[in-house]
Amino acid sequence: MSLLLGIDTGGTYTDAVLFDEEKGVIASAKSLTTRRDYAIGIGKSVASVIGSAEVSTSDIGLVSLSTTLATNALVEGQGGRICLILIGFDETALERNGLRDALKGDPVIFLSGGHNGQGEAEAPLDEAALNSGLDAAGTITAFAVAGLFAIRNPEHELRAREIILARSENNSVTCSHELSSKLDGPRRALTSVLNARLINLIHHLIASSEALFADMKIDAPLMVVQGDGALISAEVAKLKPIETILSGPAASLVGAAYLSGEEDAIVSDIGGTTTDIAILENGSPRLDADGATVGGWRTMVEAVAIHTVGLGGDSEVAAVKSGFGLALTLGPRRLVPVSLLATEHPGLVHDALDAQLLRDRWQENFGRFAFAVGRESAHLAALSELEAALFAELESGPKPLEKLITRRRQLSALERLVSTGLVMIAGLTPSDSAHILGLQEGWDREAAEKAALLFGRQKDTRGVPLSNTAEEVSRMIFSALVNISSETLLAAVLGDDSLLTPAEAVTMLRASHQEATHPLIKLDIGLQLPVIGLGASAHIYYPDVATQLGTIAIIPDHAAVANAVGAVVGQVRTSAHGNILPTDNDGFRLYHSGEPMDFESIDAAVAAAEKLLKSETRTLATESGAAEVHTKFVRQDNVAHIGGREMFIESVLEATAFGRPRITR
Repeated sequence: MSLLLGIDTGGTYTDAVLFDEEKGVIASAKSLTTRRDYAIGIGKSVASVIGSAEVSTSDIGLVSLSTTLATNALVEGQGGRICLILIGFDETALERNGLRDALKGDPVIFLSGGHNGQGEAEAPLDEAALNSGLDAAGTITAFAVAGLFAIRNPEHELRAREIILARSENNSVTCSHELSSKLDGPRRALTSVLNARLINLIHHLIASSEALFADMKIDAPLMVVQGDGALISAEVAKLKPIETILSGPAASLVGAAYLSGEEDAIVSDIGGTTTDIAILENGSPRLDADGATVGGWRTMVEAVAIHTVGLGGDSEVAAVKSGFGLALTLGPRRLVPVSLLATEHPGLVHDALDAQLLRDRWQENFGRFAFAVGRESAHLAALSELEAALFAELESGPKPLEKLITRRRQLSALERLVSTGLVMIAGLTPSDSAHILGLQEGWDREAAEKAALLFGRQKDTRGVPLSNTAEEVSRMIFSALVNISSETLLAAVLGDDSLLTPAEAVTMLRASHQEATHPLIKLDIGLQLPVIGLGASAHIYYPDVATQLGTIAIIPDHAAVANAVGAVVGQVRTSAHGNILPTDNDGFRLYHSGEPMDFESIDAAVAAAEKLLKSETRTLATESGAAEVHTKFVRQDNVAHIGGREMFIESVLEATAFGRPRITR
């Protein structure tokens, strides 16, 4: 029997597991994620599990990859420079669903065209204006195309793609109707923008992985985990990277159910950049039918109902004024732990920290470093002169921020480099505090202690320093992470519950843990389900988190690599959607992924829809890597009762195809 190789590429670690369908996990390993070339970290983890299990690469019949790359990129505001083509919309569309903010100043081309609700063209597509706009767009990594009522008729979106690709085969084009069959054009446009922005990142990850596996003589299909936990082929993932947002969390849910055996639980997966919270119901993840929300963007991607926050082991630690004192904040930005940077550049880090500790006055950039991680990409062509100069300086190696940034303009340029993913900042994080407290090991504890001492020298409005010892600072960071995690779990589970708002619940939780309680009122709030803690640092924090919430923490075996486990135990699942609406001449019109079709009877329309949608989703499942494909068709009729009569409104149709991925045996 062939072995299955599961890989999870996270913000900090790249995990790998070898999985036997009869024995389960037979080997696991972790390596640091290498952002400059992801294949390096993946290769180390894969080589480690193969060596540990003493197997041959020829024994591997399937490789499946889950990744937090897309999620982290959206949370941290990274991605390529894109161009949005809006067909049939005016500029007011940019004010809806945060579309203007998502564009970040990238070019938009407005074109006449688009369709009405019946799928009929409102105006011809202005192809001349499209070509003129493309000439002025400059260097672009990918295009997003969204047409008015394109889900009723995608003709103009498809034609725009033809024109763009005819100008350059290297361009990548996302059409909104291929990502969602739902109404709300601006939100489809937003989803398309985010997809286009992610294409370069995911393409690089997959391409580097494929080259690595070829070098390692691993001849097996490569799959990628979608945001709903299903698997898709690597080729599909390259075109639709937005489908991989929440890939890591979705895989962790599938892995949590498999590893723990729990049917009903709250799953919290703490990584380096984010904490992802979701609910298992009857052994399956709860899905968010309204679309996944990541980094503040409400997309149209069907995914597990995940509450994602920028809180992890590598979250940025900051002290902010709170009354007369200082309070700690964590995240949402991820830093490289200073103790980790010191393992690779010990002389640079220690020399800088030692010099800063000798200073009498604390400065904002003490204990922080910057270094280049970016690849050759279109970002480099779009850099300003100052940004390019800073990037060139960092390509020779990391630099202390106090020496790199001497003017305010340089700080803005650095932030731009960080947002594009070309540069990262290193500084004090919860991972450093865990090393100081002896809860974690492997990196440079001494460097962490020096950075914590520097951090503790910040003074409040009374001139009192935050702390005089590295250990005290670390305990404060530990407590902050436990408290914020507890509050986040409570708020995430409540969601839109009308009984108690998340803010009210958090207030109650804080009040119930205060030493001075109310003499007449007893406050008690917590969770009724167990918390399954996942992630490399789950065992450090989640016992305390569960205690605060009055429940138990389950940290299953292989919890640190649950995402990689979930990547290989899932299945391919695809769907196709359609709608049937009545027409003015007492007929019925079928809307699907192609041009609308008219029928004289509802039965004829449904029969055609079932054949079309099943064929479409079966093809999608096969392209996505499924072996034996099974399909099902669901029809839901919506009717209204008026004057004692039943009036047909619409039929909502869905075909689903599913099956295990192809495995080389």
